[in-house]
Order: sequence, then structure tokens, then C-alpha cells
Amino acid sequence: MLGKEVRLGRLIPNADGHYFGLTVDHAIARGVMPGLDTIGATIAKMAAGGPNAITMHKGIAEKCFAPYAGKVPLVLKLTTFGVYHFEEDVQVADVDEAVCLGADAVSTGCIVGGDNQDQQLAQLGRLSRDAAKVGMPIICHIYPRGNHITGAEQYSVENVTYAARAAAELGIDLVKTNYTGDPESFARVVQAVPTRVAIAGGTKCKTVRDYLQMTRDVIDAGAAGVTYGRFVFQYRDVTALVKTLGQVIHKGLSVKEATELLEQLEQNKNKE
Repeated sequence: MLGKEVRLGRLIPNADGHYFGLTVDHAIARGVMPGLDTIGATIAKMAAGGPNAITMHKGIAEKCFAPYAGKVPLVLKLTTFGVYHFEEDVQVADVDEAVCLGADAVSTGCIVGGDNQDQQLAQLGRLSRDAAKVGMPIICHIYPRGNHITGAEQYSVENVTYAARAAAELGIDLVKTNYTGDPESFARVVQAVPTRVAIAGGTKCKTVRDYLQMTRDVIDAGAAGVTYGRFVFQYRDVTALVKTLGQVIHKGLSVKEATELLEQLEQNKNKE
């Protein structure tokens, strides 16, 4: 469908086919953490770094995103889990609202491996259908973390592959899921999933170098890219980090080169 191809071309404009998404959709799910308590300034810093898209809920888009319309693609989040319903994403917006807001894609969460997996997958199927009707790309944040999957099993190749493949089976254009921990195992996930695959931020990473290494490894494993949130918006220099990650994803920078670039960008800012 032409409409979907036009919007995908905005989300993934480079010939490399890679995607670098940012998210600020955490407040309902995890609380109003640092970086989200100054949401207008945070979005401004993210946008200045030139990501491929920023994902947010409709109220934040309505109140905060207008200055960046036409400059950074908007992904509207249609569902959310919450502080008191951690194992279930519920629908809070629809595709028609995304069209009205000028979004270039919608995103939806889905949690598999729990007693409510049937409801989660049914919701995902409905939203995929609704998006397809109007030529809207759909991204799915899908994680194997239901009540039957705990601890390290949330990152196993088998469970991550199952989650990502379930999204692909239901027509998702880009899947965001857990990183399995190394490029070799994640390459197996990518191979088994016939759609674009990206990773979420790595909770196991301790330093910025860890994140740069994970980003490099994911691209080398054949993934489409990354979608990061807390790691970016809680960093001391958001714009410098976004610019650096973009160079890793789109220009092939090594971890060493990226570390040097980040240091240079931060030093230049401190001189201003």
C-alpha cells in the first residue's frame, strides 16, 4: 500500500534500512522518572540529535510535539502496561487518533508467556488490522515476561524468538523486543523473524560503553536497529548521545570511534 510505504520511508529514510527510535512513553508504565518530569525539554534534546522517530502517548504529542512536526517522525503509542498491571498492555488510543495527530506509525505493547496471552495477542491482531486499513506502519514492543516466564528466561533465544515471531505472524512492520545478550544468539532471532527486528534498551548494561557495544553488536547481528528510552533521556547530554548512537547505527562507527565522538561532542558543549 502506497501510504504505508510513504510513512515507512520517513521512519527509515536511509539506504541502510536501519532504524533508530527513541521512546518517552514510560510515565504510565513505570512512573514519572527523571527526564520525564521535564518532558518538553527532553523531547527538544532528543529531536536535536536527529533520531528516526520518537514514540509517545497522545496527550504528550498534542501538548509537546508540535515544534518538531515534519522534522522528526512521530510514533503514537496505542497501548500501555502500568505500575499496577505490569503483565498486561491495555489499549489507550486508536489508529484514527494517530492519523489526526499526523503520526508516521503506531506502536503497541504485547506481553506473552502469561495467563492472559490470548487477550494480548487478540488485541495485537486487532490493532494490526486497523493500522493496515489506513496504510499505517505498526511497531510492536513485545516481551516474553508473562507469569510463566521469569528471570533470565525473558532473554533466552527461544522465548525472545517466540515473542518476536508472534508479532511478525500478526503483520507487524517492526518488532521491538529483548536482546538475548550476544550477537550470535540474536542473529538466530533475526533469522527466524520475517520482519524488521529491533531491541529495547538493555537493563543489563551498566555504562554508556556497554550500550554502544550492544548497539554495534545488534546491527552486526543483522537487526534493523534499536529503540531506546531511559538510557537516553536520563543521560547527562541527551543530544550528544543521540547523535553518537545515530552514527553507530547509520554510519557504522566502531565502539572506539563512537566513544571518542561522544567525548568530543560533550567537550564541545562544555566550551559553549
